[in-house]
Amino acid sequence: MLRSLLDSSKSVLVLLIFISACSPPIQIATVKGKLEKLPVPPSNEEKGSTDAVNSVLEPRYPIVETGEFDDGKMWTFDRVPTQYLKTTYGIPADSAWFSKARLGALRFSTYCSASLVSPRGLVMTNHHCARESIIDVQKGGENLLDDGYYALHDSLERKVKDLYVEQLISIEDVTDEVLKAAEKVAGAAPKAEARRKRAEAIETRTNSKLKATDATLTAEVVELYSGGKYAVYTYRKYEDVRLVFAPELKMGYFGGDTDNFTYPRHTLDVSFFRIWTGDSVGVTPDYFSWNTTGLNEGDPVFVVGNPGSTSRLHTVDQLEYERDIELPGLLEILDDRTSVLADYLHSLPAEADSFDVRNDLMGARNTQKALEGQYKGLLDGEVLSRTYSAEIDFEKEIAASDSLSKLYGSVLSDIKLLQNSKKSSASKAAAFYHFLNPSVSSHILARSIYGYVYTLLRQRGAPPEQLQDIRKEALAIKSWPKDLEKKIIAHRLHDFTTYLGAADASMRRILGDLSIEQLADTLVSKSVLSDSTEFRKLLDGNYLASGDATVNLINAVAPLYFTLDSELRAFGDQEDAYLARLAMAGFAVNGENAPPDATFTLRLADGRVSSYTSEGKDISAFTNFNGMYALSEAKAGLSEWDLPESWLECASEFPGDTPFNLVSTNDITGGNSGSPLLNANLEVVGLIFDGNLESLPNEYVFDTTSARAVSVDARGIIAALEYIYHANRLLKELKTVN
Repeated sequence: MLRSLLDSSKSVLVLLIFISACSPPIQIATVKGKLEKLPVPPSNEEKGSTDAVNSVLEPRYPIVETGEFDDGKMWTFDRVPTQYLKTTYGIPADSAWFSKARLGALRFSTYCSASLVSPRGLVMTNHHCARESIIDVQKGGENLLDDGYYALHDSLERKVKDLYVEQLISIEDVTDEVLKAAEKVAGAAPKAEARRKRAEAIETRTNSKLKATDATLTAEVVELYSGGKYAVYTYRKYEDVRLVFAPELKMGYFGGDTDNFTYPRHTLDVSFFRIWTGDSVGVTPDYFSWNTTGLNEGDPVFVVGNPGSTSRLHTVDQLEYERDIELPGLLEILDDRTSVLADYLHSLPAEADSFDVRNDLMGARNTQKALEGQYKGLLDGEVLSRTYSAEIDFEKEIAASDSLSKLYGSVLSDIKLLQNSKKSSASKAAAFYHFLNPSVSSHILARSIYGYVYTLLRQRGAPPEQLQDIRKEALAIKSWPKDLEKKIIAHRLHDFTTYLGAADASMRRILGDLSIEQLADTLVSKSVLSDSTEFRKLLDGNYLASGDATVNLINAVAPLYFTLDSELRAFGDQEDAYLARLAMAGFAVNGENAPPDATFTLRLADGRVSSYTSEGKDISAFTNFNGMYALSEAKAGLSEWDLPESWLECASEFPGDTPFNLVSTNDITGGNSGSPLLNANLEVVGLIFDGNLESLPNEYVFDTTSARAVSVDARGIIAALEYIYHANRLLKELKTVN
């Protein structure tokens, strides 16, 4: 797949540059919007020496007490701290308990989590995870995103093209085999390539065996601790998934972007799907039953889901690089592009909705807000102080052992030096922020880069499987309105001018005698890549020989794009090698107690229902529907808090004191959306859908002082299904009514 060519390295740097974003060495004072008032972090000169231990100068950051769970509680299922769970929560924590937790959970496509909640393949996830699927299954004249959907019968459940869910069947450690393949290889990049090839070989070998016995099983090799550990994760993949129920967007996104990542919340962020096998509903003996007794303050709760990524095992120097180099530029580009999308949506709402621009904007703003919270966490100093203090302790442990000092004594300084090397590529790479991010970047230019790669690989005799994957990804790119494309492409061209320079040979070749705006207009008006059918024709022919208006541009920028990818991949390989050594040093000092950073693989996170204090105010753990109605009335006239007519009509009959949303201390991050919240008996008591603002710095250091995971209370879901949607069929299936 094309994206795997660009981000197959697990390096955060490579991922940010080519898929999520890449950040320039921009002064933080230039960051627009909400970040203008944030303080500029001190330079190294202002802080004094960057030597960590035994320095005669002041420490870089205050020395603080570190916590037992600073690295979090995202436990992998092959290394769960059973005794800790038994002692802390009084649960069985035996093989049967963990097996039930694992088999009831699902990975929802490539971006969310879900769970099985009935023996008939009923799947629960978030409304915001379902938005794209809801739009995909609607028919002419329907607006299911705004109006919602409920299938009154199995036969009315709508199949979602290309949607799948995965159930984790087993985990097998293959660390020794992968690492052994690189033992005698010299150099970070060759070692990384040797590990990748061995991991791919293991994956291919395992899938061949699985396919011979069960076509629904598939395996992937997962890299943990940046290469300190490797494991084969085997999944059962269900590829016929159908929409059963989704509320209106006004309920699934009540409070809109304003309330996103905040608490108290009043959001019905839930949807139901169903697994089908052939012409019948799925039979799923492993599922979570529903609990309507509910929760109280202090009750233990467990989240089983697939957190996407964290950076808790990163060093102070890596976090400083992210704070000073990556995040400022990343946020600036998001601010710029979301403004363009919002302006277009405001001026032409009907056309924008016909191209799903509203969903793109919601996704982009979600990312923007999350990264703002992470950035503020790095600026506040607590995160870096705790990371720095942990490093001081770590260095002392290493220095106390001659053998460990010889093996790992230089690893922190090696990582520090690498951050300076990374900066050398950051400036030009900044021209390609979000280049393949469909929420904020040109879909025409994305199609052009796919056309470029597909044509060249086909000419060079690439394997059919690789070509098929790239073609599938290319054809999945949706069209955008032409007027929006012109604006977005013009902004991209301005990025090229800013970071490559107007005098750059590529820029001169691209622009010729045209202005940026003229070129953007020419590209959109003359290229056929704005049309999916025409793009398919070019892809199946010879895109580079087609004479399309985009070919000249992509021929000029693609070589630089891939050159930068190669440079950054090399840095990523080196960084991963250092981080793997750092992880092994941690194993030597502390054992394998700390969980690895999130990898969008299944984790168990323990916690408790817990109120908290924010800005001097006591925040209750629970909200209810009375609070929702009161908030909607107080915000009358503001669309983010509008309620659907059905909810207004039933206001007097609805049991308003029913718990609606709740917070807990579970360790979650992006990717956990749609995870079930379970009680000690592994019954559904809620549905994870967000974290509060205070939880965003948990990307780096886990803390539960005021950080909370936000869920829809199971009792609130049942009340909505009963009183508003009259979804008796669902209620019976969940066994909450006879």
